[in-house]
Amino acid sequence: MNGGKVYLVGAGPGDPELISVKGLKRLQGAEVVVYDRLIDERLLAAAPDEAELVYVGKATSEHTHTQDEINRLLVDKGKAGKTVVRLKGGDPFVFGRGGEEADALQAESVPFEIVPGISSAVAVPAHAGIPVTHRGVASSFTGHEDPAKPDSTIHWDKLASGVDTLVILMAMQNLPEIIEQLVTNGRPATTPVAVTHDGTRPGQVTVTGTLANITGIVRERGLGPPAIVIVGEVVRLRDKLAWFDRRPLFGKTVLVTRSRSQANVLSQRLAEHGADPIELPMIDIRAAEHTADLDRAITEINSYQWVIFTSANSVDAFFGRLDTLDRDARNLDEIRVAAIGPATTALLKERGIVADLVPEVNTGEGLVTALEATEVANKRLLLPRTDIADTALSNRLSGLGATVNEVLAYRTVTPTESVAMARQLLADGEIDAITFASSSTVTNLVGTLAGNVDIDSVNRTVIACIGPKTASTAATAGLRVDIVAKEHTIIGLVAALEEHFTRRVND
Repeated sequence: MNGGKVYLVGAGPGDPELISVKGLKRLQGAEVVVYDRLIDERLLAAAPDEAELVYVGKATSEHTHTQDEINRLLVDKGKAGKTVVRLKGGDPFVFGRGGEEADALQAESVPFEIVPGISSAVAVPAHAGIPVTHRGVASSFTGHEDPAKPDSTIHWDKLASGVDTLVILMAMQNLPEIIEQLVTNGRPATTPVAVTHDGTRPGQVTVTGTLANITGIVRERGLGPPAIVIVGEVVRLRDKLAWFDRRPLFGKTVLVTRSRSQANVLSQRLAEHGADPIELPMIDIRAAEHTADLDRAITEINSYQWVIFTSANSVDAFFGRLDTLDRDARNLDEIRVAAIGPATTALLKERGIVADLVPEVNTGEGLVTALEATEVANKRLLLPRTDIADTALSNRLSGLGATVNEVLAYRTVTPTESVAMARQLLADGEIDAITFASSSTVTNLVGTLAGNVDIDSVNRTVIACIGPKTASTAATAGLRVDIVAKEHTIIGLVAALEEHFTRRVND
């Protein structure tokens, strides 16, 4: 052996955040990742860039690889000295064929390790608000793969009434037969049943009924696999305990147009509140090619009384050049610093700078008002900004009698890979809301769609802007602005979306 090892890792039931810490660590160190059909592809991003990704997904009607071929693949990669992660939905040993794969590895003397995962048998009912056991209601449960399969060895006479809660996996194709077996073998037709499709994911759908009518309800809703069937009195608890699909933004697909480096903060918060965020960066932040003006300002920093940061990007760009010039936060010791908004303020603090001034209203206008009270007349102000910033702020500050040096700190461009995706999503009507966290994202999206997607298709979505300046840009571009966040932050933007959709439900 050349040091190879195979890790059979349970990825959890669907939501990529439900992988274990150990499983994620193994994935981050993989040289080869062999993954299944139901793995969320966001998990694959955790693997090293150079890792080999091998898809071996299997559906009922289509297998890209047979199980024997998968076993052989794992053995060969392990014998080649590779660190292999076999990424499996749920838990490797719960209807995941993990035992067979481990057996094949052991037979060929390939070292392996099992990393358990959260099984859909318990996670999906939990996300539907259904505890599989509950004191006074159910003290026992069992989980089964589709017991209507031809080679099933299920003892129906014992199973039907032998436990309080039944959780049945991969049962959708044979649901009528399963229901018939349960009723025939003693389970009352009035027994509550729930079917949850696409559990733990943004598209989760749960329907409830009884053994007598659940088949018709499922057919009427058009539910198919992947789905979990839960049978038992615990299903009645869903009315009280449902949480996942009752979050304020559940079922809403929200377009996030921030830069790739910044989108995650907004996407994470949207997901926590139930939305399905789709990241479509409309801006990309890049270093300025010509830094002479910024470098000169940094070397002459003691000639300024104020440095004003209008975004987290300007902080990154400024301190990036500061580092390049072998300087640090101590060079700002005698300079007063102003910052717009909590994100910019927090990033400055990480760099060792506590802002001297943060306006109560996180806008350029709010900044001017705050600075006016400090008597900046005859003071020199340094304003590091992007190449597309307008001159409104510097003009207003000059109007207060200050001398403003507005220098290029970074560039804002439109990522070319976002163009086709933006057109398709909007043309297909798959977006419920679009979020704009800056005027540049508005300008770039509208420019991207020009001549390809009618502006009406954009206006059929809910347009949400982080503040009045962004909203003004959107309105000028012909967009119908539905939401302007009261607090001009990411938290405020998500809160405004929640308020909007909650109001629509209640109206």
